[in-house]
Amino acid sequence: MWEEKNNLLTKTFEFKNFQEAFSFMTRVAFLSEAMNHHPNWSNVYNKVTIDLTTHDAGNIVTEKDRKLAEAIDKI
Repeated sequence: MWEEKNNLLTKTFEFKNFQEAFSFMTRVAFLSEAMNHHPNWSNVYNKVTIDLTTHDAGNIVTEKDRKLAEAIDKI
């Protein structure tokens, strides 16, 4: 479940291994590029943490973030 805190929409995804985590990140990268909205994220082995905020709106959570989060959940 996505959590909104400190002007970020954030979620950590956990996978079976690094390869699955990296594959997920690749899919999110293509999705983000298509939506022209890019996440702040980190990866440690099988975990990917994604933080979404809209920089050009003053670093707050906007509808762009919610739409990207919804699309990421469908991957």
